[in-house]
Amino acid sequence: MTTTPTTSSCCSPLKDLCDGLSERCSRLVPCCLADPARRSSLGLKAALLLLHLVFAGAVFLLDSDLIHSAPTWLNATYLLLFVLTLVQYFYTSGSSPGFVIDAMSAENGTHATYLNMSRASIQSASKNGNITSSANGNQLGRNNRMNSSSWLKLVMDLYPPGSSSRNWTCAYCNIVQPPRSKHCHDCDKCVLQFDHHCVWLGTCIGKGNHCRFWWYIFEETILCTWTGIFYITFLRSRVLKSWLNVFIAALLLTALVFCFIFLILLLLFHSYLVLTNQTTYELVRRRRISYLRGVPERVRPFSRGICRNLYYFCCSKESTYNLEAVPTSEELEARARPYTCIDIISCRCC
Repeated sequence: MTTTPTTSSCCSPLKDLCDGLSERCSRLVPCCLADPARRSSLGLKAALLLLHLVFAGAVFLLDSDLIHSAPTWLNATYLLLFVLTLVQYFYTSGSSPGFVIDAMSAENGTHATYLNMSRASIQSASKNGNITSSANGNQLGRNNRMNSSSWLKLVMDLYPPGSSSRNWTCAYCNIVQPPRSKHCHDCDKCVLQFDHHCVWLGTCIGKGNHCRFWWYIFEETILCTWTGIFYITFLRSRVLKSWLNVFIAALLLTALVFCFIFLILLLLFHSYLVLTNQTTYELVRRRRISYLRGVPERVRPFSRGICRNLYYFCCSKESTYNLEAVPTSEELEARARPYTCIDIISCRCC
């Protein structure tokens, strides 16, 4: 009795061949869409890029004479602003906010070199026997503990005397946080000078990219205002327009008005934070931060003055991993002192 091969048995060699090819391709060219988090981030960036193209391109499609009526330098400037805004968006979204774990590595100085030397010593020691390998392993453990203790000592000097190290240790990362740091649940890391996690950018805003974030909001606000002026010019023009074009332009202009209100409020809010050297987290959750509970509401503990705050925010070349200490009680009392005429003349606030 003979048996005929089934369809599944005939297709199995072809299926194995396809699986082998796909596995080989995935090894040669790793697909970034395999990670759900990265896939959602790319989808958000593509959606934001599409929105910019729709809002900026629709007005030129509705009014074909807009390009010819406006001066060439004006159209070139608008196009340059459009490109710079998108570049600033991708530049900010891909930047690091400054993580505590990176600050620990920077403070250790030769962290990467030390790890490479330790690995090399362990590999060479493993060739000589188990006794030497275990000795090098114990040395590596002692050096790691020494690095942890040096980081703890550094952070202790930044907090007021008598503070407990239990309040500084992150419950998720299990590392000691310097002042102004917070654990981000979206990034799953502790961020230096944590401000907030921006959903539109897909990254945290911290000490490393707060300045880039402010410039992105600034450019986006100007671009939104300029695009809205184009729509208003189109609606007020006496050129013969169909009701469909008028409806589309009015709808997009309404959306732009809401975007402008949101952007201008966000820009003013972050400008205030920059001038006073604060973060969104410190302003909103001030009572939940242990070293800020006893500070009066009108006192900005980390402010150096308006001019110096602007300098350190925009022009300073200090490292992202430079840590700020909590001001002493004497400094806080001096900042809480009411302003007098002499203070105003001497520009105490600057």
